[in-house]
Amino acid sequence: MASFTLNGEPVSVDVSPQTPLLWVLRDHLDMTGTKFGCGIAQCGACTVHLDGAATRTCVLPVSAAEGAEIVTIEGLSADDDHPLQQAWREQQVPQCGYCQSGQIMQAADFLSRNADPDDDEITEAMAGNLCRCMAYRRIHRAVKRAAEITQAREASTAGVGVFDPARAEEVTHGQV
Repeated sequence: MASFTLNGEPVSVDVSPQTPLLWVLRDHLDMTGTKFGCGIAQCGACTVHLDGAATRTCVLPVSAAEGAEIVTIEGLSADDDHPLQQAWREQQVPQCGYCQSGQIMQAADFLSRNADPDDDEITEAMAGNLCRCMAYRRIHRAVKRAAEITQAREASTAGVGVFDPARAEEVTHGQV
């Protein structure tokens, strides 16, 4: 029996402790957004967050997740409004879509630690996730855009002024 928290909900599954977490997620808990790619933790398609860190699940035994907090792509956002999901749509990243959940989960972990990355940092952080369609430039742009979206959201919730083009004329004429 393995027990952990999955996308905010406690779960228990009766499986062998050596069963890869990927197969527990997909076959026993119906979290099919997490994909099988290579089976040797080299491509990143199986990436989820384990206690907040991007983790490859195809080689991780479920016993290593005992008591952990696991977040899959399904749990990243309740209404698909995570900055990365928004940026992925804006930048038209998906092609075949197979690597997308792993790419997004890797990027989410990275952006949680580096809110304002430069191009080299993005390239380095995403280098271990493979894309069969070679959409690396779009992925890169989406990660950069997600950082911008996050910064804008944080500024607006912190009460810091965010430029509002609709009010620009009022401000320039002193009518605010």
